[in-house]
Amino acid sequence: MTQPLWMAGAARADITPVGPVHLAGAVGVHRPAEAVLEPLFARALVLQAGDRRACLIVLDVTIVTADCSAPLRQAAAEIVGCTPEQVIVCATQTHSAPSLGHLMLDPDFPALPPDCEWLRGGDSAYSEFALGRAVEAVREAYAGLEPVELAAASGIEGRLAFNRRAVGRDGRVFMPGRTWPEPLGPTNLRYLEGPMDPEVGVIALRTPAGRMKALLAHYTCHPVHVFPRRIVSPDWPGALCAELAQAYPGAVPLVLNGACGNINPWPPFEPDYPDDHVLMGRQLADMVGRAIGTMEFAPPTRLDCRSKLVPLPFRPLSAEEVAKSEEMLRCRLTPEWQDEAHTQVTGDWVTTASIASVYLQSRREGKLAYEVQALRLGDAAIVALPGEPFVEGQLALKIASPLYPTYVAHCATQYVGYIPTAAALARGGHEVNTRYWAKLQPEALDQIVAGATELLQAM
Repeated sequence: MTQPLWMAGAARADITPVGPVHLAGAVGVHRPAEAVLEPLFARALVLQAGDRRACLIVLDVTIVTADCSAPLRQAAAEIVGCTPEQVIVCATQTHSAPSLGHLMLDPDFPALPPDCEWLRGGDSAYSEFALGRAVEAVREAYAGLEPVELAAASGIEGRLAFNRRAVGRDGRVFMPGRTWPEPLGPTNLRYLEGPMDPEVGVIALRTPAGRMKALLAHYTCHPVHVFPRRIVSPDWPGALCAELAQAYPGAVPLVLNGACGNINPWPPFEPDYPDDHVLMGRQLADMVGRAIGTMEFAPPTRLDCRSKLVPLPFRPLSAEEVAKSEEMLRCRLTPEWQDEAHTQVTGDWVTTASIASVYLQSRREGKLAYEVQALRLGDAAIVALPGEPFVEGQLALKIASPLYPTYVAHCATQYVGYIPTAAALARGGHEVNTRYWAKLQPEALDQIVAGATELLQAM
């Protein structure tokens, strides 16, 4: 049986903000950009095999919400000639960029003063600009379709990412970082709660003449080298793309950041190490190059892209949390400021507003309609997961997948927040305490892995 001709097109568009746009990635703190260290991009890959088509869009932003991804998916589908379900949109999750959409408060949270839009987490003007540029990238990628061959390979790099949940003497969790003030210093650390994923993956598409067309590189780590400085940067995913673009002229690199909900680039046993996202990008590019050196290219045998909705229950709120939420929504909407310049709200206000947002969403939706997407390229697969799943879910999915290699792209499609393991909930911590960014039942991660595995098996 004759296999359909595979075609691919790839392009990028600059989405670097202009002016003091709010940089996402911090809670309750206004971070207007003061400078641009490196540009941000929207990168698009369009694939076609016979009558099957798919599109992958990767954005150098912190988060993309459903109200932003939905029109982008619709526009891309119309350009490419596929359905919106066959368009995957994900963020690299750099914490030195704006978000696309509001991620800190529920859409039904009552209006705040006009100069406080940043408290919702996004910047509406920037979102409109970036989405328009992303559509242009898709249009250019589609116009550049040409025949391609495919290959996939992986390497190992375990020196750049670390489980960021350190268990202290009292059994509770804290996040080791650049500074080690007691009682959260190194003498308090007993062990790291979980694993990391050292796999560096790459899916390469080249023309039959041997010219590299696109590179999909995969690694798993929070992009927080440049954070919390008020500087625009794509962090290590951007540095990796820059290195690959230089090594393979004419190719468009796209970075898929894995399930890094509990993974940071800060060595927990080297508190004084220097942050360097460029060095991290260079080291990952070196491993990608070594993996490419082992590849054997061939015409791909299968292109498929599917989605599946997994209903996930929200975490129940206590009677006290419900009462506080209702009180805030009724009479405490004015932010409580930590400083006279109104650049930071109090922790109590953030906590109450965040739990009130969980209350609003769970009351409105009942269950979260969580969309899992899977893209099959030959024998390789990419699974796109919304939110920030803990890496344990990614590792379980890789083992369960019938396709090899299988890479996970997180922060896709809709804002969900952290998705921890059930065991992590007992220890507390930023990623698990009930907030708008941590709101699902303990079994959610297992349900997502099961749903994604079923989708891969069906493909």
